[in-house]
Amino acid sequence: MILKFLLEKEFKQIFRDSFLPRLILFMPVMMLIIMPWAANQEIKNIQLSVVDHDHSSYSERLINKVIASGYFLLADVSPSNDEALRSIESGKADLILEIQPDFEKDLVKSRVANVMISANAVNGTKGGLGSAYLSTIMNDFAADLTTQWGLSAENPITSSVEVISHNKYNIYMDYKVFMIPALVVMLLTMITGFLPALNIVEEKEAGTIEQTNVTPVKRLTFIMGKLIPYWVIGFVVLTICFLLATLIYGLTPAGNLLTIYLYTSIYILVVSGLGLVVSNYSNTMQQAMFVMFFFMLILILLSGLFTPVSSMPDWAQFIAKINPLSYFIQVMRSVYLKGSGIMELLPQFFALSGFALVFNLWAIISYRKSS
Repeated sequence: MILKFLLEKEFKQIFRDSFLPRLILFMPVMMLIIMPWAANQEIKNIQLSVVDHDHSSYSERLINKVIASGYFLLADVSPSNDEALRSIESGKADLILEIQPDFEKDLVKSRVANVMISANAVNGTKGGLGSAYLSTIMNDFAADLTTQWGLSAENPITSSVEVISHNKYNIYMDYKVFMIPALVVMLLTMITGFLPALNIVEEKEAGTIEQTNVTPVKRLTFIMGKLIPYWVIGFVVLTICFLLATLIYGLTPAGNLLTIYLYTSIYILVVSGLGLVVSNYSNTMQQAMFVMFFFMLILILLSGLFTPVSSMPDWAQFIAKINPLSYFIQVMRSVYLKGSGIMELLPQFFALSGFALVFNLWAIISYRKSS
């Protein structure tokens, strides 16, 4: 009965605040409408400066093929490499494609011609991927010429190996499909982590916690009264995210929705328990916010949300192994994209259950009730 009254109090406090219900409803909407387009590591619209020393039909054909790929925008056509470098220095261009003199003549005579690619490597990812895209287009251009010349020759040139690509789980290589499940995890982490972290300390600042402390409420009951409302809020947010992903992007889980809800129920206990631990040790809301922001920043950056954990150094991979966010991202992406079930995700189940047990026991023990 005491738990019932505590839950009633918590829900009344949540709905009495005009800001929190709006936050719970509109934050998923804004996150899923904007972030999948912004949190995109596909490199497009690369500014290209072209230096054409040949001015032949073949060099023009190559330039048109590069621009038609959709990855490059023609920033300028420079008469010399020095002028093209000035375009890079000013930020007008990202890459330089320099076509050497006698490009067409060398192609026709010896079937070999040289081009030079210069990349602005201040942004290493953009420079590296841009150079790789440009090299791939060059190879396609060479293959087109080989086919053209081979078919017109007496002895056609044929390839002995044919490679057919088949993309599993994300057929069209759409980065949004990969990011949306992880963004849902980040959203749940922020809402069900920050709100509990501010809950107890808010009552400390208002002085209302003293009224609870003089009652016969046990610490376990008190912590459960704080956890359950945000557990419910987490399910509401998750359901809103499912609906938005389906309506806006046509993205539905390949696996069972119940599997996601099961793991979500455990994960919410993990981050809410962490939030309550922080709240127990904090004396002001400002202190709780800064501590939670510190932990959230580490959890998100070392979770594999934006970069693969396997690409991180060994010390970062070790931190990722004790990062509950990384396990839940694995669950969401596996169920959403591959249709994995509980049996395939047992390691993540035991890891998240362990985190939930540790954090919530810690929250119960660290709550100091004075009478």
